[in-house]
Amino acid sequence: MIEQKINEFFGDAESTGLGTGWWSGILSAFLGFLSFGGVLCLHFPQLLSSPELRPHYPMHTMRVLIQCLIVGAILFGVISSILRKKKILALTGMLLAIAATALGGSSVPINETPHGGLAIGLDWFLLDLFLMALIYVPLERLWPQYPKQGTFRNEWTLDVVYFMSTHLPLQILSFLVLLPATQATKYLGVPVLQEFIARIPWLLQFFLAVVVADIAEYFIHLALHKVPFLWRFHAVHHSSKALDWIAGSRSHFVDDTLVRGFILAPLMLGFSQSIILAYLIFVTLHATWTHCNFGPNAKWLEKFLVMPRYHHWHHTSQKEGIDKNFAIHFPWIDKLFGTYYYPDVWPERYGLDGEEISPNFIGQTIEPFTKRKRTP
Repeated sequence: MIEQKINEFFGDAESTGLGTGWWSGILSAFLGFLSFGGVLCLHFPQLLSSPELRPHYPMHTMRVLIQCLIVGAILFGVISSILRKKKILALTGMLLAIAATALGGSSVPINETPHGGLAIGLDWFLLDLFLMALIYVPLERLWPQYPKQGTFRNEWTLDVVYFMSTHLPLQILSFLVLLPATQATKYLGVPVLQEFIARIPWLLQFFLAVVVADIAEYFIHLALHKVPFLWRFHAVHHSSKALDWIAGSRSHFVDDTLVRGFILAPLMLGFSQSIILAYLIFVTLHATWTHCNFGPNAKWLEKFLVMPRYHHWHHTSQKEGIDKNFAIHFPWIDKLFGTYYYPDVWPERYGLDGEEISPNFIGQTIEPFTKRKRTP
């Protein structure tokens, strides 16, 4: 219902191709939203910014970025308002940019000294949304496997809510919760193992960490499919009937916690904080990419690294692909354990096989805790 209202409010029957003012309107609204949020973070750093990131911000660069977002929102808004009859997207973007400017823009002084403690993490949400959209939306629009799917497909608002849910609420489930966890290597690490691994070249350490993490994730991923109680939570992730970069965000917090815990536990035993952090960045980018609506494939690479088509078969509701391709990074792990399936074609259907779950975020969050059996 909310998605329908949003589409009706911002959309129209005109063409959405390049040169029609549609994408300039989208960019105006998007950049205006980012700039307004960035200015709010400058005003309330203690409440809205993440303690783990504050010491590492190049503030001059961040202020320049906010100013560029404001200018971009206004510029694209003007272009859209000229090209398109319906002006709501352009007006939204320009109004957000004007509001950001009225609040002080990029020159807002930080009058308080932020310290540790609970925070909403709006800064990490905005940065991640900006970078992910900057990387993956152009790929999906230029080389889509399913051109008719579109950026604003059915249930896109639900996946935006999931994206927000892993970033905003006090960082409990966000990527940032894993950064403090790397400190545990000081207490959980095995000194002999750490010293041995430390003598290995850095790139080889990183590769070894990815292998260890992927094997660990394979088994927890398998359990999420095979143990009925755990499947209740993982079914949320598989409920998407269309995949793209943001669909991978649809995941129950219990599912997220289990997977991240199983990945981190073995890494903490022998790998340094820098290796663990590098892996977290890699898995974020690679896992997002494997969910993309992205058609091109590198034949030579797909034998060694999970590609979008490979992971899409894991999400199919077609019988032949169900409970296959559990590995996140390396297809050979599935070959080793007999769960490999990789035909030359793409899946025709996605989602759950004969199983229905709640269509909304609250229902999907609560429902797995109630008694519900997986359809045989």
